[in-house]
Amino acid sequence: MPLPNRVDPFGELFATSARGLFMGNRGGRMHNDDKTLMKRRWASRQWICCVPEFKGRKRKVWSESSYTELFFLDEPTALAAGHRPCFECRRKEAEDFAEKWRQARQLASRPFADEMDDYLHAERLEGREKRVHQLPIDDLPDGAFVVMDGAPFAVRGDALLHWAPEGYNARKPRPKGTVFHVLTPPATLAVLAAGYAPRWHPSAEAK
Repeated sequence: MPLPNRVDPFGELFATSARGLFMGNRGGRMHNDDKTLMKRRWASRQWICCVPEFKGRKRKVWSESSYTELFFLDEPTALAAGHRPCFECRRKEAEDFAEKWRQARQLASRPFADEMDDYLHAERLEGREKRVHQLPIDDLPDGAFVVMDGAPFAVRGDALLHWAPEGYNARKPRPKGTVFHVLTPPATLAVLAAGYAPRWHPSAEAK
């Protein structure tokens, strides 16, 4: 039986046998010794998106370890859920993310990880629930996630791609002048608009 360690664009955890491109964590342990989930869905404000392989390290998923391993279809999914690139295993991408953050806010220097984590934490949650933001779709960059009829769709060019655990499986024309519930935090939207290029699942190219 697969573990409930996959993350959807809403930031919810669920079980699936489908494989994704990235792993990550939320700063600590969220599972019990019997590999069931605790009530909490994060252990700190450090929500990161990592590569599944790094320097030959081996981990036993959901063992008695320091953190709960999570998995994502692709990077736009992780960003929508409120994660950011890891500064250890994805340093180049993390530094680019921080630089685009600096550019978007016209800061004098790149922000530290803790600064971005504090900012993102306020934007990704409302109490203990996922925070959504009402924004016009015309202003959204590629890689943003919106909700249409209760389902998550990724913005990509002139289309909206329907998200599923196995990949993007349907395409709709991107509407004009419509306000949507947006899942991706506004700070991350600004980073995407500044030119940060997230890694998409191959199915995004096929649809």
